[in-house]
Amino acid sequence: MAEHDYRKTVRLPQTDFPMRARLPEREPEAFRADRLTALHAALRRARAGRPRFVLHDGPPYANGHIHIGHAVNKILKDFVVRSRFMMGMDAPFVPGWDCHGLPIELKVEEMLGGKDEVPPREFRDACRAYAREQIAIQREEFARLGVLGDWESPYLTMDPAFEAGTLRELGKLLFSGHLYRGAKPVHWCIRCETALAEAELEYRDHTSPSIFVKFPARRLAGPLASLDPARTSIVIWTTTPWTLPANRALAVGGDFRYGAWRIVSSENPALAPGEVVILAEELAPALFARWGVQAERAAGLDGRALAQSVFAHPWLDQEAPVWTADFVGLDAGTGVVHIAPGHGEEDYRLAKAHGVAPFCPVDAKGRFAQDTPVVGGLSLAEANDAVLEELARRGRLVERDGIRHSYPHCWRCRRPLVFRATPQWFVSMEHDRLRERALAEIGRVRWWPRWGEERIRAMVAERPDWCVSRQRHWGVPIAVILCADCGSHAITTEAVFARIVEAVQEQGIEGWFARAPEDFLDAGARCPDCGGRAFRKETDILDVWFDSGSTHACVLEPRADLAWPADLYLEGSDQHRGWFQSSLLEAVATRGQAPYRGVLTHGFVVDEKGEKMSKSRGNVVAPQEVIARYGAEVLRIWVAASDYAGDLRISESILNQQAEAYRRIRNTLRFLLGNLADFAPEAHHLAPEARTGPERWITARLGGIAAEVRRAYEDFNFSRAFYLLHQFCAVDLSGFYLDIRKDALYCDAGDAPRRRAAQSALWDLAEHLVRLLAPILPFTSDEAWRHLPGRPCESVHLAEFLPPPEVSVDEEAWRRFFALRDEVNAALDAARKEGTVKSGLEAEVVLPLAAEEMQALSERLGEELATLLNVAAVQAGEAPAVKPARGVKCPRCWIVRMPAHPDDPEHPELCPRCWRALFGRG
Repeated sequence: MAEHDYRKTVRLPQTDFPMRARLPEREPEAFRADRLTALHAALRRARAGRPRFVLHDGPPYANGHIHIGHAVNKILKDFVVRSRFMMGMDAPFVPGWDCHGLPIELKVEEMLGGKDEVPPREFRDACRAYAREQIAIQREEFARLGVLGDWESPYLTMDPAFEAGTLRELGKLLFSGHLYRGAKPVHWCIRCETALAEAELEYRDHTSPSIFVKFPARRLAGPLASLDPARTSIVIWTTTPWTLPANRALAVGGDFRYGAWRIVSSENPALAPGEVVILAEELAPALFARWGVQAERAAGLDGRALAQSVFAHPWLDQEAPVWTADFVGLDAGTGVVHIAPGHGEEDYRLAKAHGVAPFCPVDAKGRFAQDTPVVGGLSLAEANDAVLEELARRGRLVERDGIRHSYPHCWRCRRPLVFRATPQWFVSMEHDRLRERALAEIGRVRWWPRWGEERIRAMVAERPDWCVSRQRHWGVPIAVILCADCGSHAITTEAVFARIVEAVQEQGIEGWFARAPEDFLDAGARCPDCGGRAFRKETDILDVWFDSGSTHACVLEPRADLAWPADLYLEGSDQHRGWFQSSLLEAVATRGQAPYRGVLTHGFVVDEKGEKMSKSRGNVVAPQEVIARYGAEVLRIWVAASDYAGDLRISESILNQQAEAYRRIRNTLRFLLGNLADFAPEAHHLAPEARTGPERWITARLGGIAAEVRRAYEDFNFSRAFYLLHQFCAVDLSGFYLDIRKDALYCDAGDAPRRRAAQSALWDLAEHLVRLLAPILPFTSDEAWRHLPGRPCESVHLAEFLPPPEVSVDEEAWRRFFALRDEVNAALDAARKEGTVKSGLEAEVVLPLAAEEMQALSERLGEELATLLNVAAVQAGEAPAVKPARGVKCPRCWIVRMPAHPDDPEHPELCPRCWRALFGRG
């Protein structure tokens, strides 16, 4: 018998689509900013006139290399933009950067040795140059992630046109009455010497001194009138002793019950027998036990009655009236709160209601004015010690301890903040019902996840007026001219402001800083309020949140390629109190409408254990390192596979899992393309209804998956989209269809109907899969597309999602088959372990079906059951069983069958199918 090399007759997959992706080496050329910009432009041209979808980019801060959180954000945005383009929409993406503000100032100060070491103009120029350097770095790093967009024409908040646009928005607020100047407490950073907005706060654990202090009685009224004021005190609790010099009153709960307690015996040197102290009845027993005191009740009254009495400051010769307030609680302290309206928002509002102005003896550097008794010239830390010493000396310090609690810190320098009343510019939340209208707009916006609506609603409902002024150098100026005599800004008319805006439009912010106030005023101008002729410019700059909150006006409105309002804003969940909110308030105040139709938020990146990323823990994962090791496509898969509604976990083991998922998808695409080497769609493609049974089934399955994936993209459910695609490749294709069709693809005759039907299905699978994967895996999808025969355009990204194929199949027959297949596979596994057979290709399987049932099921499925089960043969029986198949192993296809011509001296072992494939006859 002659020996033949049948391998040359088998049509094994042939493709130039490589098995090894080598992503870190090959991606950079495709993921260059200029190439991504060119593709973006080509897509805009191709989708011209189509429905537009605008995702507005929230500007990252131009400082430092991007971190893993940046990568998550930009990749999610890219999923949105690319999927909308694939849906046939015009989806422009214009990236932007936040360029002003404190982090850049501090970095430049460090570089220059301090902000006062060079002239202000030179300092701002250095800030501008530094911002441009950082933008160039981040631009390339964002592009390296594969993010599609107009990288050649981004928006920068430091561009003159943007700065002028920001001022126009400020002017609208000023002249509509939303913007006002007032002295009220704001969060203040002593290190950075500036006010901070709510969005710039970080709450961290902090230990503060905890003290109980006696305020001596001055005048007692009502149920307390019979007590001796000289021996009576009210006790307060505070964690900020340094605020006591600014005390102006005391607050109690109007409905709370208070008691006057006479000390009977005491181990506390500040509480002598016979002395009377006043505090909340509910808290008294625990406090007396803590202080080592026994006391008897001398009088009882509610808070409103207590408010008739007046007490004195612990060491200053001034009164402390008692007011009722709803913010007083009984969860800690004594039920009595000391009120320093210069150092607290609630204190300020209460004092204002009583006609008392705030008093703040603390300067910008956190030092007390020299003429302040006890604490003059001291820092806050030093003042705490001095206050405690003075209270102890006077016998008014009842208890001294420490308390660990959550406390606001500066987002930049990480130092604890203080409340400090200074003249600032505010956007009123109440003027023209801004709060009410903003809350109404929140209800008209779609939020992903849904809880985002309640989160921002609660924040807007409770937030104080928006402090928009900062005491720094690098930023858009609050370009208001003030009277040097009375401080009025009435001279800044709309005409004057328009001249200022024009100067900034031409020269940037230097158009304001470099000119005198008189340059913008009419000759002989006088203050409308006091008649003064001397004027000065406001020196404060705008909060950077005002800059970014104005992007809807400075980017969306003026650019013809965009639209207002945006269809979507997409940022991290911290932006409910940041950009989402500042944009909302600015737009509602100036336009009466939210600047977005939808808002999507994502969580933060944590490690495998759910712990926050930090250098001290050593668990920081840099996107640059991930890309260098795995490639951006694997990083994109990690983002896609994560549920962004919560925190996103990352670690080496998680990335390895995603790398394996990438390999599975790539190998699936390679198999599809490799088996299309001799397939010409225009000549060989068969319509779904003309295909054999398994091809009809997989085409129907593809149609269902394609429809579900598209819905997932539409709903921004990227983890669902990726899961469906990955499972389809792993289970439906690799786990079943491709496995059973290898034999036909490799061994059937080239033009055999079954093989061409299978190739038609493979071509549909490849074309759909590559398109559906394109938003998540842009590099790999486009690479595979270039190897797809009959592709309709140069790049997959210029293509669109196809309508899901529709083909009818016998669903009930297929459900029955897969249940049967599970039984057969279990029996095959057992037989392999026992050594009965080595593989299904040499097994004959007994099926728990009657012969006529087998035949009927095969006809309904459109294929022999042995082929669908990937075994040599099947026969009817009572229960699943496996035995060696009768016949010989075909040397060409390796299936054990009865040979076609056993007496042929040349090919005695060839099975009938292989004989026909080689010789074209039976």
